[in-house]
Amino acid sequence: MLQIRKDLPDGFLTARAADLHGYFNGPTLIHLAGQRSPAVFVSILLHGNEDVGLKAIQQVLSSFTGRALPRELLLFIGNIEAAKYGLRKLPNQEDFNRVWPGTTHPMSAITECMSQVVEYARRADVFVSLDLHNNTGTNPHYSCIDTIDARTIQLALLFARTIVYFRVPLGVQTGAMGALCPAITCECGKVGDMSGVERASDLIDACLHMLELPSHWPNRSDYHLLHSIATIKVGAEWSITFGEQDNAADLQFSKELDHWNFRALPTGTVFGKRRPDSRAMLSVFDDQDQEVPLSVFKVTNNDIVLQRSVIPAMLTMNIQIVRDDCLGYFMEEYSIPESRLSS
Repeated sequence: MLQIRKDLPDGFLTARAADLHGYFNGPTLIHLAGQRSPAVFVSILLHGNEDVGLKAIQQVLSSFTGRALPRELLLFIGNIEAAKYGLRKLPNQEDFNRVWPGTTHPMSAITECMSQVVEYARRADVFVSLDLHNNTGTNPHYSCIDTIDARTIQLALLFARTIVYFRVPLGVQTGAMGALCPAITCECGKVGDMSGVERASDLIDACLHMLELPSHWPNRSDYHLLHSIATIKVGAEWSITFGEQDNAADLQFSKELDHWNFRALPTGTVFGKRRPDSRAMLSVFDDQDQEVPLSVFKVTNNDIVLQRSVIPAMLTMNIQIVRDDCLGYFMEEYSIPESRLSS
């Protein structure tokens, strides 16, 4: 059940993510008053092991102790149960960033909860939406958008120059909130990356103070826009290793795999290896969520070889993340048509 409140509990501004279960009974939406409306919407801890959002919002709100916020704030705190154990999600849970309106997941208590959050935000009115995340691989700070328009690009640029346009996965917060206002997902580096906390904090503060988002297109040279074209998954039946001398694993990858993120890989790159007697293959889903492995990979002498040039993102060597979500994503450069920029 969604909890809604109009104030912060005592101690929240110094609490650790693992301690929030002592402050809240479950997913909680906090509506704080401000000098202006509509509100800035911020979601944190949709994945319980990603605490950048909590640290950033604590930093921002601490700076306003004893004085009014310049703009209303809607703060959604997500998977408090998983945060208690430092996990992305508990084994019996759905992923809290795959169950927002637009999801293909069956209706459940948590899909209903996220629908309630969006409906509350719709009634309250929202200015912008920020979904704050960490990731496990080596990646730059970047934002993700599922709508390409001038105001959304301008919002993304407040966080980072690198912007990724995506259509899948479905059921994410940015997709649902993007129907109400400019919305971005902020990828703030690994847990413990304090530069990511500072960047997220600066973004929240800027949105609270901003009178309006610019509605004109920024110069093309001001941003680097990429399009997510494929999600790479590993079937549960296949064993995997990263840089280990384990020839028994079905699929074997380099110990440097996550250092390929945001680097162009040419056609012919050996992405991994397959055990000679194994039939294992990486699953590839395009931006329409259709499985298309042969358009990206082929197997040559047990090498898994790229059939096209790609730019990886969020490649991870965390096997639990691979099992719960995916191995990573492939992208390509994206250029907004001149006709849109001039309209």
